[in-house]
Amino acid sequence: MTRRNRGLLADFQDFIMRGNVIDLALAVIIGGAFGKIINSLVEDIITPVILNPAMKASGVEKLSELSIAGIQYGLFLAAILNFLVIAFCLFLIIRSFEMAKKRLIRQEEAIAEEQVSQIITDQERLITAMERLADTIERQNQSS
Repeated sequence: MTRRNRGLLADFQDFIMRGNVIDLALAVIIGGAFGKIINSLVEDIITPVILNPAMKASGVEKLSELSIAGIQYGLFLAAILNFLVIAFCLFLIIRSFEMAKKRLIRQEEAIAEEQVSQIITDQERLITAMERLADTIERQNQSS
C-alpha cells in the first residue's frame, strides 16, 4: 500500500469509529425494524379492522382489489393508516422522552435547591457560632 492509501484508510477508520456514525447506523437499523413492526401492525391488524367493512361492501377479498375505475384507493387508505400509526408512535416516544427529561430536570433542580438550602443553613449556623464566640470574647474582655 502506498502512503496515500494508508492515510485514506486511516481517515476512513477514524470516520467509522466516531460515535455519531455508529449511533446513526444503529438508529437506521432499529428504525428499519421498528418500521416492519408498524407495517405489520397496520397491515395485519388495524387495516383489516377498519377497512373490512368497506371490503365486504365492495365484495373484494384483498385490499389491493379495493378500487374504483382502476384507482386502488384501498392501498392508498392503508398507506394513510400506516403513516398515521407511525406518526402517532413517534409522537408517543418523543413525548415520553420529553416527560422523562422534564422529570430529570425537576430532580436536578430539587437537588440544587436542597444544596443551596443546606449551604444557607450552614452559613446561618456559622454566623450564630461566630456571634456566640464574639459575645464570649466580649464578656471575657469586660470581666478582665
